[in-house]
Amino acid sequence: MAACAAFAFVGSAAHSEPAQPASSQDGKYIDANGVPTYHIGQDGKVDWYTYSGYLRYSSECLRCHGPDGMGSSYAPKLIDSLKTIDYQNFLATVAGGKKDLGAGQERVMPALGTNNNVMCYIDDIYTYLKARSDGALGRNRPTEHEPKPASWAKAQDACMGP
Repeated sequence: MAACAAFAFVGSAAHSEPAQPASSQDGKYIDANGVPTYHIGQDGKVDWYTYSGYLRYSSECLRCHGPDGMGSSYAPKLIDSLKTIDYQNFLATVAGGKKDLGAGQERVMPALGTNNNVMCYIDDIYTYLKARSDGALGRNRPTEHEPKPASWAKAQDACMGP
């Protein structure tokens, strides 16, 4: 479990109200500050990036941070962490890792900046966790999602390589 992220994110305060997309380009939603965000229709259908974030979170983050960002005995609740940090601090922590020593414990978040299974999908993971943190998305796999945009597939191929 040395690779597990056992720490709480710290940083500048993030918005506590649900994110409202300011714009969208080819299925990717952006807030007024240019930060990726989620979109959930009145019918409960999530955007592709948030759905992909659920899949990637479940594949790469769940083993330490628990199902649906709810935390575990190894690592904190990311749905709480995203209430107090912004996008840039989230990216920096995931990419660079973090080590906390204190209270007789060593808690380590590994640096994942070279892990394409995380970094190629970091915006997706962020939008999923942000939707969970804002209370806009419940637990478990989203039941319906928008179609996969062609630009997402091209970006995935470019990032992951042949």
